[in-house]
Amino acid sequence: MLTAAQIRAARALLGWSQPALAAAAKLSLPTIVRMESQQGPGRSAAANVEAVQRALEDAGVCFIAPEGSGGGGPGVRLKHG
Repeated sequence: MLTAAQIRAARALLGWSQPALAAAAKLSLPTIVRMESQQGPGRSAAANVEAVQRALEDAGVCFIAPEGSGGGGPGVRLKHG
């Protein structure tokens, strides 16, 4: 499951604004704002979380799961071009 921090970090790596992510994921801006808030994506519909993840991955983001981070927790990075 994605975290709010991962979504914010992924956007930062891409230089995307919240409206840009909303457009790429075909979701409303309030949905993106809510997913990045303290409530996090866990309160969103699974299809919305998948849409955000897919949009970010299509743009070149790799999500790092907590168990794959060497003890550093969940994270993000850009794919090698």
